[in-house]
Amino acid sequence: MKLLIDMNLSPDWVGFLGTAGIEAVHWASVGAPDALDMDIMTFAAAKDYVVLTNDLDFGAILAATNGARPSVVQFRAGDLSPDAIGRHLIDALRRTEAELEQGALLTIEPGRARMRLLPLRD
Repeated sequence: MKLLIDMNLSPDWVGFLGTAGIEAVHWASVGAPDALDMDIMTFAAAKDYVVLTNDLDFGAILAATNGARPSVVQFRAGDLSPDAIGRHLIDALRRTEAELEQGALLTIEPGRARMRLLPLRD
């Protein structure tokens, strides 16, 4: 699994995830800082990345487009630093790796993680 980290999150995530053996790249190193969310989604799908973000718009894009790719992992927490939520993220990624490879929306909150398979349906 490869993660594409959205501009809203710190580039520190790349190193943190790397120490856990998870390949990650920050959007700032591969794309324009003013790119639209849809551009990031298109890039991620084409390059087989899972998007890591705290922007709920990515989940909304999946719902609105009935998208099956890319998978999205979204944080819903106050402190978005690797120190605060990193261990929880890594545990959740390891538990849901197969589903994220197939297409899923994973929401990480303090103390829990919720997953929905793609495409999203009511």
